[in-house]
Amino acid sequence: MKKWVVGTAIAATINTLLGLPGALAQTVNLGVVKSPDNQADWSDITSRLQSTGVDYCVIDLSQVAQLSNLENTQVLFLPNIERLEPEHLATVQEWMRQGGRIIVSGPAGILSQPEVRNRLRSLLGAYWGFGLSTPSRLERLSVSSPRWIPNAGLVEQLQGGVVIPASLEAQTAAVWNQPENPPAVVTTDQSIFLGWRWGVEGEAAAQTDVVWLQAALSRYNITPTPGKMPNSSPPNCVKSQSLAATPVPVISRDPKRQDNLSASNPTPVPSEGDRLVLPAQTPGNNRGILTPNEVTAMSRELEHLMGRVESTLLTANAHNSEVGLLTQESIESLEGVSVKEAEHETQRNYQPNRTTVSALAQARIGLQNFLGAVEQQDYTAARQQWINARRLLWDNYPIARQLAQPEIRAIWLDRGTIVKAKTKQDLVKLFDQLAKAGFNTVFFETVNASYPIYPSQVAPEQNPLVRGWDPLEAAVDLAHERGMELHAWVWIFAAANQRHNALLNQPPDYPGPVLSAHPDWAIFDKRGRLFDPNTRKAFFDPANPEVRDYLMALLEEIANRYDVDGIQLDYIRYPFQDPRVNQTYGYGVAARQQFKEWTGVDPIEVYPSSRQLWQQWTDFRIRQVDSFVASVSARLREQRPDLILSAAVFALPLGERQQRLQQNWEEWALQGYIDLVVPMTYALDTEGLHSLAQPLLTESTLNEALLIPGIRLLNLPDVVAVDQIQLLRDLPAGGYAVFAVENLNDNLHRIFQQTQGQPESTSTDPIPYRQPFPVAMTRFAALQREWNFLVTNEQIAIHQDAFTEWVAQTEKLNQALNQLAMEPSQQHWQNAKAALAAFRSQFPQWMQQQGMRHPYQVQVWDNRLATIERLLNYGGRTTLPENSSDAIKR
Repeated sequence: MKKWVVGTAIAATINTLLGLPGALAQTVNLGVVKSPDNQADWSDITSRLQSTGVDYCVIDLSQVAQLSNLENTQVLFLPNIERLEPEHLATVQEWMRQGGRIIVSGPAGILSQPEVRNRLRSLLGAYWGFGLSTPSRLERLSVSSPRWIPNAGLVEQLQGGVVIPASLEAQTAAVWNQPENPPAVVTTDQSIFLGWRWGVEGEAAAQTDVVWLQAALSRYNITPTPGKMPNSSPPNCVKSQSLAATPVPVISRDPKRQDNLSASNPTPVPSEGDRLVLPAQTPGNNRGILTPNEVTAMSRELEHLMGRVESTLLTANAHNSEVGLLTQESIESLEGVSVKEAEHETQRNYQPNRTTVSALAQARIGLQNFLGAVEQQDYTAARQQWINARRLLWDNYPIARQLAQPEIRAIWLDRGTIVKAKTKQDLVKLFDQLAKAGFNTVFFETVNASYPIYPSQVAPEQNPLVRGWDPLEAAVDLAHERGMELHAWVWIFAAANQRHNALLNQPPDYPGPVLSAHPDWAIFDKRGRLFDPNTRKAFFDPANPEVRDYLMALLEEIANRYDVDGIQLDYIRYPFQDPRVNQTYGYGVAARQQFKEWTGVDPIEVYPSSRQLWQQWTDFRIRQVDSFVASVSARLREQRPDLILSAAVFALPLGERQQRLQQNWEEWALQGYIDLVVPMTYALDTEGLHSLAQPLLTESTLNEALLIPGIRLLNLPDVVAVDQIQLLRDLPAGGYAVFAVENLNDNLHRIFQQTQGQPESTSTDPIPYRQPFPVAMTRFAALQREWNFLVTNEQIAIHQDAFTEWVAQTEKLNQALNQLAMEPSQQHWQNAKAALAAFRSQFPQWMQQQGMRHPYQVQVWDNRLATIERLLNYGGRTTLPENSSDAIKR
């Protein structure tokens, strides 16, 4: 509880500074959050709270946006709160980091934004899955269930829902007395998730609610006073003066690092539940009603899933059929061939696709049944129809045939997996698997927290866990033998990691081998702290010339000593910050000196309230990162013109990203400093990935850069991983990147081998960043095969006049792309660009009738045309000697 002593002291200081009453600095055992979601039941909630015999205070949801409003509360109770904003979650996350405990009930957070739902799921270690159709009793999981579970609370029947564990730390404390005993109460060290709407008349008996809350509080050493009845009007936890404070945004943690690390477990291990396809959150409020917005969202999600399954099926059918390109000649060759004959020819070698077609038909019926149940106000039946339809599609996803086309298929090979391998021979099986799974690019973790994975002459110390051999040298050889590219993944400004210190038996505050030798190379926060308390990492000062020289020398050593195909810049930013609560970084010796010389002011004295000076300080730090990326690009390309540079970046909106971590990657892409932008668009559901990736992929100013959004496999069911990859294939993306090898299980490997693996161990497909023009040609040929497949089977709706023009323009564009691929030149590039622009301008008109029947598929085709345009733009900048000052030939 040491952290709580600190937290209470800080709160007392804040209260003193603000002139708040001293009573507010006293700790209140229980803070109960009131919101519009539970306001209708507040009378019943209050009655049951009073019956617990525990002193409590009320916190309005709007007050949760300020950390100081929570620091005097030991336990926070959120009864049936379904909508949380990012600022609410950020505060609760920081409060729990300081030692706070939380209890939630009902469908917590399910109406929140996807990113908030994902973070809340991680914070609680569980999420609301779906409501039960009938009341049920609670049962102990086993004789080993936690002692705090109340026997009196296992008698009555409740109208509850299934709570799904979502982390290694989560434990099921109670289950429902139903087939398979679904979880009803899930706990972690800091949270308790009750699977019913607490305090709602008709959901549970009042006494059941009371004894469960008493038991939950006793777990946190809060003991009710027998027979005590608190005041009928409980006080507010905070006074109104604090409401004017600025909310705290989401405190983002490093998405690549997990907390479940120890000396004996150097890499995060997914729980067994990660392998399961579990129903995700289904909307509903504290009355079980589905609002029109919720119905629209659920309908759209199901329609999009059906669209992705259809798109996958069409690609697989066309890829595995004997139809050729869509040309006038191929159309004429169909004369005299019956539709049944053509259909038999294209499907004869694959019967299982019929089950997918049947599943799609049933899912469409399920969608109509869902809408019908909503209209009848039978919301339980509506949810069940929706869940069943989605499950049917997931179970029949077409994943048994080849369907991939030329794309970037990248995967991060993490340090933990490398450490487990003791020799080059140990890596052979791993690289064999990756090659068979169809990956063509490996981001190999080469420098982590100042420790290179190889014996370096620049860095002071090789990672002690791999001493005695050179994993980088081995990996380069193994990748090239299998036709894969090996890109060195390098931590740039993140210099030390407390989690890594634990693995090496170093003191927690050990600054790493570089900063310990050069302490003036570090940056600090405004309080003088070296380590970021959230990510537990320490950072170099990007403004320090010696730091820049050292990092440049390290990158040059990797590029020139090893035959790596590329270098990925990671942690190419400052630590996460929130200037509105005085949480900022960048105060290194060199940075402070340079900024003071420029402005006459020490940045440690600059605050956001001084807008002009604060913006100058922000711009100063942005320039340090931008200029370093520019220098790296110029230096390495001079030495290795064939080197591919990429950056792992955050997908936050530009303005927020610049203020919070000074990462301005759009500029790097626009200036051509990097070839690949790899946004870490990690989400636990496909709709969440869509909301993160789609705005980036459709940003017109980035149409000369290759973007490959990232997918994190941890806690992601296998079929959802497949679905997310298909989403990116349906968007204007050049491929995808998967994090990480440590989470690539045998089932996913089998799926990848079937859908994107090569018949031979060596890949023959061109890679977009190496051969953008041949890839553009091949991808358009794949589109033509899909169109010809539909024409062959009379499954496309288009007017005859439009059809004739469409086929003619298709042949013309195909010829222009082929000519460019075979003979790259400025003139051929301009011809291909013009043909593609003309084709895209007429495409919506040609597809008007088809779009009314299959809008998702027509949008996918337009997205794939946009991908071809991006490839032409990228190739024009990097491949054509006429467009490149140094005639870079990649």
